[in-house]
Amino acid sequence: MERDHTSALVEQVREAAARRAPLRIVGGDTKRFYGRAIGGLALETREHCGVLRHDPAELVLTARAGTPLAEIEATLASKGQRLPFEPPHFGPGATLGGAVACGLSGPARARSGPLRDFVLGVRVLTGDGRVLRFGGEVMKNVAGYDVARLMAGSLGILGVLLDVSLKVLPLPPAERTLALEMDEAAALARLAELARSALPLSAGSWVDGRVYLRFEGSEETLDEVQRRLGGEVVIESRDFWSGLREQRHAFFAGDAPLWRCTVPPLAPRLSLAGTPLIEWNGLQRWYRCPPG
Repeated sequence: MERDHTSALVEQVREAAARRAPLRIVGGDTKRFYGRAIGGLALETREHCGVLRHDPAELVLTARAGTPLAEIEATLASKGQRLPFEPPHFGPGATLGGAVACGLSGPARARSGPLRDFVLGVRVLTGDGRVLRFGGEVMKNVAGYDVARLMAGSLGILGVLLDVSLKVLPLPPAERTLALEMDEAAALARLAELARSALPLSAGSWVDGRVYLRFEGSEETLDEVQRRLGGEVVIESRDFWSGLREQRHAFFAGDAPLWRCTVPPLAPRLSLAGTPLIEWNGLQRWYRCPPG
């Protein structure tokens, strides 16, 4: 259901500004663990929701920030489309505004690019109660600061997202994940080699002594890829990749400090304690090890 709560949000921000009272922006509150701890009165955005426009032919979707991510993905899937950056939800209440504000991307990040590359335009509520619009609903060159893309990953520091326009992409005709046994060094070399090749690699990861390779394309293309590379077809591949995206994999369990390292594509094995979980075709590496 579409609901416009712009006026109520503006009033709450202006009242808080007049009293110099801090506000805490809350959508689905599924990513509260991310970033520094904040306080203040909750500025709820969940009631400001609804898909405003979806043009499948132009590959553009515009929705209010409080719209559930699940609703966005279902709307796109009904037309054979998707969010190419695979944003993590971290809970059923995740919203579009929270996804953009956190700027997090999933397993396809290395191939498709970061979330910010798909932000076309935004409508924003500033800290002094003004409603501003940046960008639009088409891909174009921008003169000056591209403020719409600055909102991606800003964690609400620059303002409250009200509406967001995104570039979307078609769903692939098919996908297949192959798993091969190899050590970390061999996996990094294989991932780097495949990332430079013409093969339709959409995600690559190494964990528990196996490299996982996800390819997208026609069934004929995927058959040829499997013939060339070999390996075992992962039957429950969607569960595997969503487990990485949502950090449900056993690697992320426990209380030990979790370290995220983003490195160049050809970076060798890092000399850190413990065995990592590698994502993004080798660009992102997670470690469980003590400080120092």
